[in-house]
Parts: sequence; structure tokens; C-alpha cells
Amino acid sequence: MRLARVAQGLTLDELGDRISATRQYLNQLEQGTKLPTEQMVAALAAAVGVTPRFFGMTTKGSVRPEQCHFRKQLTTPMSVVSQVLARGTLLDRFIDGLDRELELPKVSFPDLPAVNVAEIEEAAEETRRAWKLGSGPVSSMTRVVENAGAVVSFFSGVSERVDALSIDRPRPMIIRSEAKPAAVRLRFDLAHECGHLVMHRGIETGDKVTESQANRFASAFLLPRSSFIHEFPRGRLLNWQAIFAMKLRWKVSAAAIIRRAFDLSVISADQYRTGYIHLSKTGQKKVERYDDEMVAEQPELLQSAMAALEKAFPGAVRRLAAEAGLDAEMFCNVSGLKLPETATSQKSTVIDLFSR
Repeated sequence: MRLARVAQGLTLDELGDRISATRQYLNQLEQGTKLPTEQMVAALAAAVGVTPRFFGMTTKGSVRPEQCHFRKQLTTPMSVVSQVLARGTLLDRFIDGLDRELELPKVSFPDLPAVNVAEIEEAAEETRRAWKLGSGPVSSMTRVVENAGAVVSFFSGVSERVDALSIDRPRPMIIRSEAKPAAVRLRFDLAHECGHLVMHRGIETGDKVTESQANRFASAFLLPRSSFIHEFPRGRLLNWQAIFAMKLRWKVSAAAIIRRAFDLSVISADQYRTGYIHLSKTGQKKVERYDDEMVAEQPELLQSAMAALEKAFPGAVRRLAAEAGLDAEMFCNVSGLKLPETATSQKSTVIDLFSR
């Protein structure tokens, strides 16, 4: 009961207002010291967006704090952290059911603990090698992590309050921000979360050190050292025309490009400072030139998996959601997607999605 309430973002008092019950009574239900009537079970289920059978399910397998990597976690309210953990648990239940029905891409995130700069650079290069990406631009960061087995989605009404987050489960989840329009920022966020999943398995993150490590991984992954050093324009003054040409080619912000140049000692601290000031003075600190010409990547794996299953067996997706205890509203909240209209249910089988 607490899991569903927190996932919905409700306090005990707010839930009590919805179903005309006292805070004390609801607390007793959550603690297991009282049992609800059938009518109360139905009212609770409707109020928190789950099916009545949800309350009889085991809570084993809930997402733990060390499995959930937040950006800017130090400034994220604890209520939002708890809500994200709860929603991650609910989405994971649905995905677990989907995994039993479909042959989703094999999870292939390397486990490469890294602490210092050299180790982080090597981890990024090794991840590229493992995924056979070569040393050129990544055409779609979303497709890369989805091909590696991650589900990319967003939590409706929650993820705009955090930049991005990742959840380290048997099938990893990366939750994007709803509120960040720039395609290059979204790509960097995905690479950042990829860094957490590769380097920080079993480690609580969100502090300055682990965030800095994930940023360095993202930079090294999107802009490989050898290619970058060869391509970045040299000179006493920054060549903005060439830098923005690199932005369009590599799909990385100009700010990230000059930071990468500084990190690799291609430009001096003074040049980096001058470049940062230039972007700020020209109004490009948040929205850069060409941002409006670059189309944001969209997640494909979860939606295409649901579509394939539903096409083969109409009603199967709704059945999986019901087995996870989710009603249509809660499913949308935890997946960012709507359930198919059909309510017909048929027996499922295994479908291969590797050809997608």
C-alpha cells in the first residue's frame, strides 16, 4: 500500500482526503496492524492507481537507493526520491513481465569500476569497443543504450524535477527529463547515466565526486580522445565556426566541446574561460546556436516491444499491466506511455525483437 501511495506522490493525509479515512487508520493499514474491508480495498486501489490484487503482491525486489542514480540528488526533495524509487519498482515489475513474453535485446552494459581520470577514459573507450561503436560520432545515443538492453522512458509529472536518472536492475532503466528540449543535452544526459550504470554498480551516487565521474565518462564516450584531438581546431583564438561544425557532426553542445578540449589540454584555462564567457554573453548558456535545428531522440524499445506483443496477441499488454497491479493511469505515470485500447486477453508466447 505504501509503495503505491508513494508512487502516486500522496501523503497519508492526502490519501485520507480522497477516500474519507483518517491518517491514523491508513497508517495502521500500512503497518499491517489492521486489515481493510473489501470496500476499502477497492477505494484504496482506485485512489492510488492500482488494481485490488496489487495489495496482495510481495514487495520483494523493490528498487534500493544504491540502484537509483540521480543527477543533482543533493537538491532533490526526499519525497521525490521516494516517489522515483517507488515508480521504478512498479515499472520494473511490468518490464519483468515483458521480458518473459519477448526476446528483448540482451543487457550488455560492462561493469567497469573507475575512480580516476585515466580509468574513466578507459572505461568509456572500453564501453565503445564492447558495443562496436568505433571512434566516430554516435548517431543515436538513445538507440545505443536501448540496443545494450536498457529501457529509456520518463515518469510523468516527476522527471521534470530532476535532470535524468538511471536505475540499475537486471534490465536497466534510464529516465529522461520531460522538460529539457535541447537534443544535445538529452544525449549528454543519456551518456551520463550510462556512465553510472557502467562505473557505479552498487554505489550510492548523487554527490559531487560521482557526478563529476559520470560527466567525464559522458564526455569521453561522446567525444573519444583520439578523434577529438585530431579534429578540434587549434589556434590562439577559439574558432567558433569550426566548433559549431563539430557540434552538428558529433551532436554535442559547444559548451561540452570546449570543456572536453580543456580536459584534454588542447586549450588553456584562459581559452576555456574565454569560451565560457562568450557563450554566456551571447545568450547561449542554456540554448545554443543550432539547438532548434537538432531533433531530440525518442525512445523506441518499450513502445515497439508493446506494439509487437499487442499485434501478435491483442490484450496481452493490458494483461501484463494488470499482473503488475497497475491501472491505466498508473501505467502511464510510470512508463510515459498509454495502454492499448483493446482489453481482449489471449495466451502469450515468445516473440523475437532482435530484428528491430
